Amino acid sequence: MTNINVASADELDAADGLKGHGFEIARYRDERGRFTDTRQLDEVPGMAGVLTDDQRGHLTV
Repeated sequence: MTNINVASADELDAADGLKGHGFEIARYRDERGRFTDTRQLDEVPGMAGVLTDDQRGHLTV
C-alpha cells in the first residue's frame, strides 16, 4: 500500500498505475497540501482517468 501523502516521487513512480507521474503528484501535493481522497489524483496534470479502481485500492491517504 502506498500512501500518496508521504511517498517520495520515486516511491510514487514504483506504485502500480503511477509510473511516470511521481514527480507531478509530489509537486501537486507540495503546492496544494495533502490529499484527502485518492480520487483527487485525477486533478494532477496528466492523471485524469489514468487509474483503475483496482489500482486505487493499492493507494491510501
